[in-house]
Amino acid sequence: MSEPKKSPKQTPEKTLIRGARLLGGEPRDVLIDGGTVAEVGSGLDAGGAEVVEAEGHILLPGLVDLHTHLREPGREDSETVLTGTRAAAKGGYTAVHAMANTFPVADTAGVVEQVWRLGRESGYCDVQPVGAVTVGLEGKQLAELGAMHDSAAGVRVFSDDGKCVDDAVIMRRALEYVKAFDGVVAQHAQEPRLTEGAQMNEGVVSAELGLGGWPAVAEESVIARDVLLAAHVGSRVHICHLSTAGSVEIVRWAKSKGWDVTAEVTPHHLLLTDELVRSYNPVYKVNPPLRTEADVMALREALADGTIDCVATDHAPHPHEDKDCEWGAAAMGMVGLETALSVVQHTMVDTGLLEWAQIADRMSFRPAAIGRLAGHGRPVAPGEPANLVLLDPAYRGQVDPAGFASRSRNTPYQGHELPGRVTHTWLRGRATVMDGNLA
Repeated sequence: MSEPKKSPKQTPEKTLIRGARLLGGEPRDVLIDGGTVAEVGSGLDAGGAEVVEAEGHILLPGLVDLHTHLREPGREDSETVLTGTRAAAKGGYTAVHAMANTFPVADTAGVVEQVWRLGRESGYCDVQPVGAVTVGLEGKQLAELGAMHDSAAGVRVFSDDGKCVDDAVIMRRALEYVKAFDGVVAQHAQEPRLTEGAQMNEGVVSAELGLGGWPAVAEESVIARDVLLAAHVGSRVHICHLSTAGSVEIVRWAKSKGWDVTAEVTPHHLLLTDELVRSYNPVYKVNPPLRTEADVMALREALADGTIDCVATDHAPHPHEDKDCEWGAAAMGMVGLETALSVVQHTMVDTGLLEWAQIADRMSFRPAAIGRLAGHGRPVAPGEPANLVLLDPAYRGQVDPAGFASRSRNTPYQGHELPGRVTHTWLRGRATVMDGNLA
């Protein structure tokens, strides 16, 4: 299918998206005027607007990522807020939540405000900082949760991601504290004693390769404890990068009780398995580790039935020297912002598990609701903010990290053929991506 074509008229204030399949449904015209959606209908008059011909393309609300590592401040060799938000825009995202494991850690109002302001300056997507739960991510003392919430950044999500809040008393206190402003604690579920020296999923492959195993129970035991704690104090808990079939069952049970528990899954855990580690290629080294085929299938079903609320990238950029080395010395993590929607199309849409309207729910509506992020995850309707993404679902192409906007290249999909391509992204009516290129 050809790229959407624009008319020669260039009027930035107005854009008419003509003939797009809104949420995968029937073709509609969408008129953007200023920062909002002005009209949705058929046969709309362009009236001097810039026209994007979008026949056969899918129009969704701008994607929202609950779990992005932008690395700034402190690791600008991996990523910056500017390069990370450019990558986000190319992936169809209009908002990302920036994790707290920076240098210095985002555990004070000053640091979260710095990240928030850098996001505003970048202009490619909104950046909502995630505050640390504990000082320095050390798990010993609660960070300035209230001050971070009251800051200009308005933090509502708190996480020590990269590390687990393993002390039950600290976790309970954090859950109690964030109730005051309807915040949420996002837990990196990893029991540290059970994962000492772990290099990959514990199972048949780890035994054959002689690599330290990362047992499923190390994740599942923390999730079980935390859903019970959240129920006990009547607070909200969110489970980061859920990766095992057992974790799915615990979250499903907690939801059946009516507890305020939400969970995310990464694109790579929907597709890749621990069999890939046989290559000893550190690009497949990630936390939590790639699991088994049975786990992958359970995660897909749980995303389809709503047990898992949303897809989050866990975009984790690393410079080449941290990945182009022997397995044991390599850093954990993968970049994911620019390939997330393609992987989700491949695993969930093209398999018939989800329709595009449900993708909008899992990648925009729900993550925005969990993060209490105003202005995002909104319907494509008159009067709503024009945060939008247009994609060509018929596109097929090989992933080439040389063309990434991210500063890092540690993708597990290099050379893989994936479907779908973001052609346009609009942030409050302003194009950040046009014809697949940064605007």
